Amino acid sequence: MRIPLIAGNWKMYKDVKETEEFCLKFRELYHDTDIRALLLVPFTSIETVRRLTEGTNIMVGAQNVYFEREGAYTGEISVPMLKALNVEYCIVGHSERRGYFHETDEIVNKKAKALLSEGILPVICVGESLEIREAEGQNEHVKNQIRADFSGISAEDAAKCVVAYEPIWAIGTGRTATPEQAGEMCSLIREELIEMYGEDTADQIIIQYGGSVKPENITDIMNMPEIDGALVGGASLDPVKFMDIINF
Repeated sequence: MRIPLIAGNWKMYKDVKETEEFCLKFRELYHDTDIRALLLVPFTSIETVRRLTEGTNIMVGAQNVYFEREGAYTGEISVPMLKALNVEYCIVGHSERRGYFHETDEIVNKKAKALLSEGILPVICVGESLEIREAEGQNEHVKNQIRADFSGISAEDAAKCVVAYEPIWAIGTGRTATPEQAGEMCSLIREELIEMYGEDTADQIIIQYGGSVKPENITDIMNMPEIDGALVGGASLDPVKFMDIINF
């Protein structure tokens, strides 16, 4: 049985002081629940979040990683570095990384494999642009991303992964895919994973929806049978709103 996972992606927000303020308030509000909570925070906030959420079920993750273990890669962070901070999850392939930093599916795949080799679970992001959606090419586009991003990953490792479907046209725009649109695409992703790995493995993979998720729409989103959670952006920066989403 898949346990729902609500993840907050802080993106490039919150310095250490702001992180402390969030965690102190969030810890006041948080109570153990059947819904798993994950904070995906900037590298500079990881240790603070880990320290201030100790003793709870709140999990901590990173937003990016490099696939080499070490070397002359100025400014990059390796998987062993994240492992030393007890990071549990890491985003790979977010649309902002693909768009602004030109990350390809090949790079996403290398990052996912590197994370899995150290026991950190990748949150693999896929999704289409508005142009692709308007041309009705979203199905083929997302299927191709799934095939490329999971290439060479064993069934045992694939079962541990999270997939986040994030229509690019709904990220930070205030526009949200309808629950039906989101559910349809998450079903398509599940079907593609079944083709790749079989039903038993595909049934274990968490599939989230991400794109202007708010307390007002989380219930309708989570009512879709193939949606197992949410990748929350702006609303995760507010501890009250994020807790409201977890409590959907």
